[in-house]
Amino acid sequence: MEGQIRGVARMIERDEYCIDILQQTAALRAAVDAVSLMLMEDHVAGCLTTAVKTGDAQAYTEEVMEVVRRSMGRPARARATD
Repeated sequence: MEGQIRGVARMIERDEYCIDILQQTAALRAAVDAVSLMLMEDHVAGCLTTAVKTGDAQAYTEEVMEVVRRSMGRPARARATD
């Protein structure tokens, strides 16, 4: 991804065709999304087991869903007050 970012920066510096730059930014976004998904899968797989064992499944679920909402550009849910 770092190389892709440098490549996009060079394309901008060289004033290359906007559509070509947009295609490269779309490829970069896809790479970032792939890494994000991999991290989320690992987090869910590893931490879910621990959360269930410790009785923290509800808090864990809320935390994960908050991250998913933010990644989708959705507003956070209002937290219930005690």
